[in-house]
Amino acid sequence: MKENTFFLDSSSINMFRLRTVGAFSWRMFQFRPFSCEPLIIQLNKCIDEEQIFDLIERNKATLSEKQVECAFYNLWQLQKQKTSLLKNVACVKDHPQFLTLHNLTTNKIKLMNDDTLVNVLYITQQFAVEAHDPLIQALVTEAWKRMERFDIKVLSTFSTCLADQHLYFSPLMGKIANIVNRNLETIQDLRSLSVLMVSISSLISQHFQEQLLNKTEILFDNLSSSEVDIAKRIVQFLKNVKYRYYPLLERCNKVFLNNMNHLDLDSISKILGWYHFLQFHSFEFMIVAKKKLTQMIPLFDHPASFVKLFVALGPVAEPEEKKQLKSTILLISEELTSQQALAVVGAMEDMESRNSHLNKKIASVLHKHLDNYKPIELLKITQSLIFLHFQSKEFFVKLRKLLLSHLKVSVRPSEISILVCAISMLPSPHLDESAISRIEAVLPQCDLNDLNDFATSVLRWIQYDHTHMSSITGKQLKLLRKLDHYGHQRLQQSNNLDQLWEELKSLKADWFRESLVEETIAALQRLMDGINYINVAGIASFISRTNYLSTLLLDRIASVVIEQIEKIHPFSIFAVILPYSILNYDPPQRNEFFGTCMQCLHSHLGTLDPLMLVFLGFSLATLEYFPEDLLKTIFNIKFLARLDSQLEILPSSLRTRVQFRLMELNRAVCLECPELQIPWFHDRFCQQQYNKDIGSMNGAQLQISKMLAEVLGGINCVKTSLLSPYYHTIEFECILDKRKKPIPYGSHNITLGKLPGMYWESNIQIVGSSLPPGAERIAFEFLDSKAFCRNIPHIKGKSAMKKRHLEILGYRVIQIPHFEWNSMALSQKDARLDYLRERIFGIGKS
Repeated sequence: MKENTFFLDSSSINMFRLRTVGAFSWRMFQFRPFSCEPLIIQLNKCIDEEQIFDLIERNKATLSEKQVECAFYNLWQLQKQKTSLLKNVACVKDHPQFLTLHNLTTNKIKLMNDDTLVNVLYITQQFAVEAHDPLIQALVTEAWKRMERFDIKVLSTFSTCLADQHLYFSPLMGKIANIVNRNLETIQDLRSLSVLMVSISSLISQHFQEQLLNKTEILFDNLSSSEVDIAKRIVQFLKNVKYRYYPLLERCNKVFLNNMNHLDLDSISKILGWYHFLQFHSFEFMIVAKKKLTQMIPLFDHPASFVKLFVALGPVAEPEEKKQLKSTILLISEELTSQQALAVVGAMEDMESRNSHLNKKIASVLHKHLDNYKPIELLKITQSLIFLHFQSKEFFVKLRKLLLSHLKVSVRPSEISILVCAISMLPSPHLDESAISRIEAVLPQCDLNDLNDFATSVLRWIQYDHTHMSSITGKQLKLLRKLDHYGHQRLQQSNNLDQLWEELKSLKADWFRESLVEETIAALQRLMDGINYINVAGIASFISRTNYLSTLLLDRIASVVIEQIEKIHPFSIFAVILPYSILNYDPPQRNEFFGTCMQCLHSHLGTLDPLMLVFLGFSLATLEYFPEDLLKTIFNIKFLARLDSQLEILPSSLRTRVQFRLMELNRAVCLECPELQIPWFHDRFCQQQYNKDIGSMNGAQLQISKMLAEVLGGINCVKTSLLSPYYHTIEFECILDKRKKPIPYGSHNITLGKLPGMYWESNIQIVGSSLPPGAERIAFEFLDSKAFCRNIPHIKGKSAMKKRHLEILGYRVIQIPHFEWNSMALSQKDARLDYLRERIFGIGKS
């Protein structure tokens, strides 16, 4: 108490001295520096908020703008030193002396320099002072007036303040973007630039985006390998602009890997989320992140932290860790907030949770908060619970009622499409007349994504009616016709490839493939001069999904790749090659095209993702292209060990797909490149897969089986559902002697292809050695529509490769296209029998 009294007396003496000087200017410029420094030192020495507030109370009459800034700064530093559980922002904000500091600040704004002004604004917002507070408004207004003279660091902090107020599209943020654009060449501070990039990402053009990325790459050269925060902001920027820019993603990923020991749960969680959004797969980061997150399981039990851990680790965790995570989340489920429960149910979908007790518990938490969710969140909840096979009439009745109430007042096409999509997934998906009228009213404003979502919803209603034996109403068909009309109209009016591509790149649904694919290809062909190194991989990947063979587009893509290969990242090469592989098409400059792609990959073979290399190797194999360096990289013990490690963290469906692609690549190399001496090592895998089932025959296949028996002279002359020595599935097989006469199975010394359940040998011999002299083995394959391009009867890559392989194994292969077998010319049984005789014996009628 004595110390306080002494301090007050000292202040009184100082005040007395001030009055004796007389001149105001002397008071401002002579006294303040003399008295300011000790108080700032005292503020800097404070170890808790109460000490700071005590100093504010005793010096409120004389506080300068610098002392105000110092008080704010130290209050915030004390908060930053605390863990999230110990932070008491609300208590500080509600303290009487914080209000005093707040009021003093309002009177000091004009006196503050630029740095002080923006720092005070930033820290004030960190203490959750509302955007409509007079102090915040006054600080923002003053900053707006001075913005043109701000240096880059102050400007970046101000942009963060605006972003915290969600002013991403405000004139103020637009002015900041303009300032950055004008001064980009002179900016040398990547820390500040990265902050600005995140803040202005919603407002930038394609050209400005390229400039920012080029500048970032230049400044990255001088970046310390420990600058994790800068790397995080760069990845966040790429996520915001939805651009998977591999050069920067790779460099940022290296920074994260070098600093993994310093990454906390929050950072790892964010990075994994951004990578997932961008579909950037870093095997190395996933492995080390998984290890570190697994070690964190015993460390967290608070809901906020544990939910982040559950979401980040759950989908890739081992079975035992998944069990621990689910047990803990079950224990804390009642404490979850609405957003935490939403995050958990999304992670449970990724984990394919079949824990009915946990599913019901999380659903009950969601039910409690259902009224608080936005339409997009309601859609996520619907998708997750339907996927998890959750059933509750009460829950879905309330959800439907809530979705319909939002639909009645919503006016934005994107939001209406979200609501309709969610409703269409519910057990009772129908809409009344007013809702359908609402959809029809917004159709002229919809982009292709919205139209696609509406069409998908309508098709779900039709499917529901068909399943439940209800009649399909004219309203549904009328709505589909309108969707077709507006979709075609939008594509026909497209005159900018970048804008069109923004709408196209995420389209996958059946309606689009059936109704709009031809018009879409026509639009892409019309605008194909706009294909460049930036969009070429995405457009190539899109064409792969359409199954539509456009030689014009594929030739253009090949030309762009050859001309601009130096600007195309190796990670994009697989997407570029994929349509040629799927659609079985060689561009005119085939060798130059594939050679250029492999040259781009050559120096990165040791660092590229193992999955990508396996898929790339298989795609090239379908095109009869076998680069030796790629194959020796894949069929290497170290590479296969890396691949095995990666397979452990993949979802089961993707893991099986990768294993099949590796087997098919191994088979192709053994058959087509025996000179490479790469061994066949997939016997055990194939035995496990094909011992289960090699599939049942469809109606057309059963017809062909019976008719083959009739043509060949008996059922004992035809074998069905066989496997070749390298495990190709063969639907039907027969053997003809040298005089073209069928040989019944069981006669002579004939060896069949290995059958499921038989004894398996590891040393496989080429079929044909055990046949009678001059005899030939014939394999029949019925080709349905999936084996052909959708626009022309051109056989696709996998079917062509299978025919090639069976011929190497000694078979004569007869492929029966569906469009021939189901044609009017073969509508009668006799015509089909003649068709088979012609294909087998080279003769027509018997």
